[in-house]
Amino acid sequence: MSPTLILSIILVYFGLLLFIAYRIGKKSSDNDTFFKANKNSKWYLVAFGMIGTALSGVTFISVPGAVGNPENQFSYFQFVLGNALGFILIATVLLPLYYRMNLTSIYSYIEQRLGVVSYKTAASIFLISRTIGSAFRLYLVVLVLQRYVFDAFHVPFAATVLISLGLIFAYTYRGGLKTIIITDTLQTFFLVTSVFLTIYFICSSLNYSPTQAFEAVKNSSYSQIFFYEDYLKGHFFWKQLLGGIFVTIAMVGLDQDLMQKNLSCATIQEAQKNMFTFTGIFILINLFFLSVGALLYLYAAQNQIAIPTVNDVPRTDLLFPEIAFHHLEIIPAITFLLGLTAATFATTDSALTALTTSFCVDFLHMDKPENQHSPQKQVRIRHQVHLGFSFLMFLVIVLFNILNDESVVKMIFKVASYTYGPLLGLYGFGLFMKTKTVNDRWVPLVCMMAPLLCWGMTTYAKELFGAYQFDNELIIINGLLTFVGLLFISKPAVGQTRF
Repeated sequence: MSPTLILSIILVYFGLLLFIAYRIGKKSSDNDTFFKANKNSKWYLVAFGMIGTALSGVTFISVPGAVGNPENQFSYFQFVLGNALGFILIATVLLPLYYRMNLTSIYSYIEQRLGVVSYKTAASIFLISRTIGSAFRLYLVVLVLQRYVFDAFHVPFAATVLISLGLIFAYTYRGGLKTIIITDTLQTFFLVTSVFLTIYFICSSLNYSPTQAFEAVKNSSYSQIFFYEDYLKGHFFWKQLLGGIFVTIAMVGLDQDLMQKNLSCATIQEAQKNMFTFTGIFILINLFFLSVGALLYLYAAQNQIAIPTVNDVPRTDLLFPEIAFHHLEIIPAITFLLGLTAATFATTDSALTALTTSFCVDFLHMDKPENQHSPQKQVRIRHQVHLGFSFLMFLVIVLFNILNDESVVKMIFKVASYTYGPLLGLYGFGLFMKTKTVNDRWVPLVCMMAPLLCWGMTTYAKELFGAYQFDNELIIINGLLTFVGLLFISKPAVGQTRF
């Protein structure tokens, strides 16, 4: 598949997204449309579109690539089961709270429960966490585009990043969430279709029927799901399950990005239907992604395909694109390209909208009546904020390209364990310590100390804990340390809190 053809397909794809954005933005581009999609989104569109946002290019490439590691295999599915339990908790505990308070930014809860400084701290944690996480996810796909497309045209990496973010900005800056609800539905369709077609094409290349493919994956050395034997290892069942629950609560339930879509539904009942439907689809799609990984390694072994390298370091992240672009026919290659593009840009466009919303509401207070006297000025400021976060993400991706030396999927959840942990502690304190509040000015210190302690534990884990390996459970420890720190600076609340 030639670089020119790949580039042409990407441009046509973005042309379709820009057309949708133009049609929606032409009707309305005010802040109510951008922040809340006028509070009338259809729950089934939100549920389907959230698949593309939740999975991203990391799931599309890194999860299948990691299957080849004997210590990984299908162990990621343990984490996915934890995710599912986390989604159920979000739907039954957090969503009713957010709807009862009629929130635009979910961090407004912290303001009413703990105070202004705590509120700004929570919003700042989100801005930092989502910027880094989304930049990492986009970096992975830009790396693929650079290797297989833009290197052929001698375009530098930084320019590829700038072009990608410029295109995303172009179709999100007017309609915001209203546009994304529609475009993410389209992009999720491409994503889901590409997964099933990829399995079909690889099975055809291996001469497998569906039954034979199932048996080949089942009997391969890649398909072990549950690991109960060694609690010291990162893939131990309870680490993955509990980590999946709390990572989901933090990275979805306490994250403005995915919650913003849920809050665009008209009622709590529709938002909950969205979450339950989304959870079922999420489990199935991840199982298919893991199956793709096993089939890729079986295909690579049969055709003697080596894992691609970057700077002489093997990168399992690149096995899927290597096979799709260089070893399969043109239709499978196009299928892969559309799926990868859809997965990643569905995540990034949603993140940019959520970052813009959080900054405009949590720091510029655009939702306050006293700041709504000049709608034109508000829209202009919102455009500037949107552009600012696009440029910030550009800088983070370029920096990450210089510094990164780990698997992208591990790095994302490692960073998330540090940055999202304090949000768990803040919301946990707010929800469960009804008779207490905090000395607000000390909250930022607590929220910095907890991740630093976690960093120290992981850095000196060998000296402190011997062979024990920290994994996704680190976010639980981080949240507990934050919770304990908040207890130390707590004081009796004036009356019992309403939330």
